[in-house]
Amino acid sequence: MTSDVWLPIPAGEIDGLPDPAGSGLNYRFWDGGPDFPADPADCVFYAVPYMKGMEVAVRPLSAMTSVRVVQTLSAGIDHVEPGVGSLPPGVRLCNAQGVHEASTAELTLALILASLRGFPGFVHGQDKEEWRAGFYPALADKSVLIVGYGSIGAAIEDRLVPFECARVARVARSARASERGEVHALTDLPALLPQADVVILSTPLTESTKGLVNAGFLAEMKDGALLVNVARGPVVDTEALLAELGSGRLTAALDVTDPEPLPPGHPLWHAPGVLISPHVGGSTSAFMPRAKRLLAGQVTRFAAGDPVRNVVLTTE
Repeated sequence: MTSDVWLPIPAGEIDGLPDPAGSGLNYRFWDGGPDFPADPADCVFYAVPYMKGMEVAVRPLSAMTSVRVVQTLSAGIDHVEPGVGSLPPGVRLCNAQGVHEASTAELTLALILASLRGFPGFVHGQDKEEWRAGFYPALADKSVLIVGYGSIGAAIEDRLVPFECARVARVARSARASERGEVHALTDLPALLPQADVVILSTPLTESTKGLVNAGFLAEMKDGALLVNVARGPVVDTEALLAELGSGRLTAALDVTDPEPLPPGHPLWHAPGVLISPHVGGSTSAFMPRAKRLLAGQVTRFAAGDPVRNVVLTTE
């Protein structure tokens, strides 16, 4: 039996990986293609192909009887979790904390500013050679609520600081203190939502957050508020959101949707007051260098017998 490491990036393109001769590791390149690079039973470290969907992510898992680490290149692990039950005990599932924070926070601010300042209308105006002057909402003096205050939520708040927001409130699964102040529990949302001009979703997709933003959640939001989703599409009930957008009471900026990709003809494409980007929160020039550093560091720790980082769960 060999000790294979499956990587979605060719090993020759990743600086800092342990030398196969000294580590006993064999590097196999698999980016989600139809054929596996080797016997999955020989894989001890599986780095999941990036943005290839759940079917690809879980396809080899049931045959990976020797795997010890499953490493995603995404912040979320929802695309891998359906296959976790087939893994042997003691497998560490790790996410890509440190890879996506900057890019996702950048896009979040871009979506907020573009939505508030009317950029979609400016683009349409340019197409029609129309000068659409006027007064538009500013981010300055607005109250912002971040739902999902992990590393990405914190990175978003870091970038909000220069914009002179009136208030930033934070919500996570459970209450705690942070460097920037109090983090509220999800149960505090009914009291916080009516105060927020901008509600940002950056929470992982879990059983407790699936459909979190339902008709009741949206009804608690103040008139004219902006909903920004950089989390996962199923965190939001699409039909409930369409109803609010159709009434003109709320606006939305969505990097993720449910369904996704959003199919042609779906009513969300042309709903009033919505700006849609095609799930590009982490897909920037910053991704590949950071992903390579993460993989090199994790494989090096694994080869040395040191604890790997970013462990989200360990199978039992």
